[in-house]
Amino acid sequence: MSDSTKVTRQELVAIFAVALMAFVGILVETSMNVTFPTLMKTMHVSLDLVQWITTGYLLTVALLMLTSAFLHQRFKNRQLFAVGASLFILGDLICALAPNFWVLLFGRVVQAGCAGLAIPLMFNVILETVPRARLGFYMGLAGLILMIAPASGPTFGGVMVALGSWRWIFWSTLPVEAIILLLGYGAIRQVSEVKRIHFDWSQFGLLAVAFISCTLGVNSMSTAGWLSWQFLGGLGLAIVAILGYLRLSKHSATPLLNLAIFKNPVFAFSFFAYVILQFCNIGINFALPNYAQIVVGAGSLIGGLMLLPGSLITAICQPWFGHLLDAHGARLPILMGNGLFVLAALGFTVLGQHLSIIVILMLYIVFSIGRSMAFSNTMTNGLKEVTMTERADANAIYNTGQQFAGSLGTTILAALMSSVKSGQLSAARETAMGSQLAFGLVLVLGLVNFVLYRFVFKYQVTDK
Repeated sequence: MSDSTKVTRQELVAIFAVALMAFVGILVETSMNVTFPTLMKTMHVSLDLVQWITTGYLLTVALLMLTSAFLHQRFKNRQLFAVGASLFILGDLICALAPNFWVLLFGRVVQAGCAGLAIPLMFNVILETVPRARLGFYMGLAGLILMIAPASGPTFGGVMVALGSWRWIFWSTLPVEAIILLLGYGAIRQVSEVKRIHFDWSQFGLLAVAFISCTLGVNSMSTAGWLSWQFLGGLGLAIVAILGYLRLSKHSATPLLNLAIFKNPVFAFSFFAYVILQFCNIGINFALPNYAQIVVGAGSLIGGLMLLPGSLITAICQPWFGHLLDAHGARLPILMGNGLFVLAALGFTVLGQHLSIIVILMLYIVFSIGRSMAFSNTMTNGLKEVTMTERADANAIYNTGQQFAGSLGTTILAALMSSVKSGQLSAARETAMGSQLAFGLVLVLGLVNFVLYRFVFKYQVTDK
């Protein structure tokens, strides 16, 4: 990390370019959520299947992020940046021209390569160039990307659908990504040394099996049930694969993920709180636009725009959230943020079957502010507790967990929303009842985070 007290102009351009690439990648990810009712009608697919547009994307990102610590050591930042931007452009073209659902899904998987490379690269560039005294501010800006982009996606998607077609989501971002590529390629510099190291495909394969089987198992809940062989078999296979990875990595000189970092209790509890926040973040940003369209009867534009005020307010406040950590320590912004998060989740749960657009808008503002205040500061606080040599691995663990949690968030909340089946109720009524269950889960997880944070600050020696 730089020992200077300032960030140079070139470093600022590099951070901006990588952050913007990550932003666009995540923006397109959640912008498709608002198009699901349209895709279900035009491509004749169910909600359980269409949500794979998001779930498949996030799962691919998570699998790629498993390799981020290896990629950071093996390849130059500029190379990773160029490949990420190129994958986005290729995926954009495939999705924009997709004649059916399966080609669209393939394009989203290709496009996932952008976010899978850009997000860890963004954090690594910040960690390598920003002085420790300013780390909270810049990590807060990075957290802004991870918070605002998913929340802005439905608004962006709704506007594109209203103006023409869901295909405009991809056509409109194509020139932006090309500009980002030109802007960042010359500004990104190499700080850390590049090494020729071995990539252990067996470790990657076991983790891939664990992630995919777990996701498929959870995805079967709404159709097959909690006690089905699909659900239990998926989770069982995931557990076996994880145990296999732990045994293999323990005796490996080059573990894919350095899980020894979890021996640090501050990092460990911060990580679990962080992935819970991301689970709820991605899940809510999937649930609310679909609730608005299916239950309330709003159009795609309104379904997207109702999340915009919360996104804008959070964007304005995000640097201040990072400043709170730099100035006062992590306890204040994290606990205050989680408190607001729980308060909003309580409102969604209590009013779950009778939400209006205005109520959703107001509750989402509170939810967005609280979640954002806690989210980036939780990660920053956890990363401050590890050594410089551990930061690439810690960053990889955070980002992998974040993406996998987002994938599960979409899958589980989609399953809960469609879990109520009755021949006597309308589809809107069934979705409303299922949504209340989904909101209740978010509330419970928010309360669990208070327990996790209690242990974080119990073991943390200093809070500055």
